[in-house]
Amino acid sequence: MTNVCDLTDRKCKPCEGGIPPLEKEEAEKLLKQLEQGWQLADNKISRTFSFKNYYQTMAFVNAIAWVSHREDHHPDMMVGYDRCRVEYMTHAIGGLSENDFICAAKVDILFKS
Repeated sequence: MTNVCDLTDRKCKPCEGGIPPLEKEEAEKLLKQLEQGWQLADNKISRTFSFKNYYQTMAFVNAIAWVSHREDHHPDMMVGYDRCRVEYMTHAIGGLSENDFICAAKVDILFKS
């Protein structure tokens, strides 16, 4: 892990039409700044987090919802009893933006807490 602090210190910026998605090389470079477990595929990044029980899973999901609201950037989440899969993609531009990596880095911090 390198320079996660740089991503977690940043705020998401609105991605409106005209901003191109990140090139694959740029996305791979940012991916290296996240904790292990994040995968890059199909113009999105994703990671599955595991927990001991449903309560811990839901607490994590609610914490992500809080971060998402503050950043105005929302992931897709698939929730099960003891796991949560988080996927980021900037739908407004049809691919990945720096916002996806900023939020993923903040999710990593939540998981370590």
